[in-house]
Amino acid sequence: MPKAKIAYLCSECGAHSVKWVGQCPDCSAWNTLTETTISAPVPAVGGAKTKTLDELPDDIEFRHATGFGEFDRVLGGGLVPGAVVLLGGDPGVGKSTLLQQVSAYLMQDVPVCYATGEESLRQIGQRSIRLGLDASSMNLLADTSIENVLSEAQKCKARVLVIDSMQTMTSETVQSAPGSVAQLRDGVGRIVQFAKKNDVAVFVIGHVTKEGAIAGPRVVEHMVDTVLYFESDPASRYSMIRSVKNRFGASGEMGVFAMTEAGFLEVSNPSAIFLSRESVDEPGSVVSVAWEGSRPLLVEIQALVADSNSNYSKRLAQGVDQNRLALLLAVLQRHGSLSVTDEDVFVNVVGGLRINETAVDLPTLLAIVSSFRDRAMPERLICFGEIGLAGEIRPVRFGTERIAAAAKQGFTRAIVPKGNMPKHIPDGMQVVGVRRLSEALDDAF
Repeated sequence: MPKAKIAYLCSECGAHSVKWVGQCPDCSAWNTLTETTISAPVPAVGGAKTKTLDELPDDIEFRHATGFGEFDRVLGGGLVPGAVVLLGGDPGVGKSTLLQQVSAYLMQDVPVCYATGEESLRQIGQRSIRLGLDASSMNLLADTSIENVLSEAQKCKARVLVIDSMQTMTSETVQSAPGSVAQLRDGVGRIVQFAKKNDVAVFVIGHVTKEGAIAGPRVVEHMVDTVLYFESDPASRYSMIRSVKNRFGASGEMGVFAMTEAGFLEVSNPSAIFLSRESVDEPGSVVSVAWEGSRPLLVEIQALVADSNSNYSKRLAQGVDQNRLALLLAVLQRHGSLSVTDEDVFVNVVGGLRINETAVDLPTLLAIVSSFRDRAMPERLICFGEIGLAGEIRPVRFGTERIAAAAKQGFTRAIVPKGNMPKHIPDGMQVVGVRRLSEALDDAF
């Protein structure tokens, strides 16, 4: 029997240390090193045999439909057998509710096992009744032992396993508290091995930290196939699920859901909720086309420029990068001949959506100029484009698809980078290509 060794692991970054210290040498966090027992790996007797592609099953591209088109989109087209999906989100955002709805739909075709370490079976039953789910034959298990959960899932021949949540599961071979780095690593490792060996799809719910990341070391995210995050604004009834890692589809894909008394409902046309047509004709409002995952999304960007009441002007951005806003204001002053150094500038993306691409540079500046001059943008106008430090308008990806999406929504005029001018302009759409920021300002106003 190999002799067990004592080591200390950081609960923040997962760093390893041979002795306890007050501050982690890697991430500099204080009082995060916890003692854990590490045993030498036992060599396996007999392993998997090699196979050729011809020996694989005929349904190699089969995917399970989850009952939500938006959720299937985020997963890359459906749930892949043998995939391990990690779902994270703030407490109370609806992770358990969504997966219970998905489980009730999946069990119509395949056996499902729902294992929970946070709730009792009575609580799960109450939620099923409240949501109106027909899940009387679903296999339920309330346990915190990862060995027992995987054993029971194998006994009931489950093809889909839901674990709620990973931080409550413990392994008998690891002598540390639930939710520790060692427990998470060992538990996720066992789950991945079980899923691949038995071709079982596994959903794993994970808690998030104050920073919004899934609790535990980043290595846990690297071990699974797909990592999804719930994004929800407390003031909105809509929730978004975004894919930050996906081995079976595009990362960055986003699905939009609406929370109701009967659970989640998918939103088939997200542009309708991010586009408030009543305020588009007001000064400081510009419509743009963002690219989320594999589809275009029309969003409204609002800006407010007001006189500053202090010696330090405020720069506040919600939905776009704060540092990017400061850069754009400098470009506007240098190449747009417009200075707002004595003004407070506020930028917001309607609907609580966060945009991480530079295609909204041009609409952001046009919204700021519109508010500063108190002049509304032309009706039915959309724009997009990246702005360089020299004041040039750079093309962005999928320019033709963005213009086509705007035309379908009834927009008749577009200001786009010269490099994104389409070969075939949609009927009823006037497209203006610009090379410099000054050209875009002249055309818009």
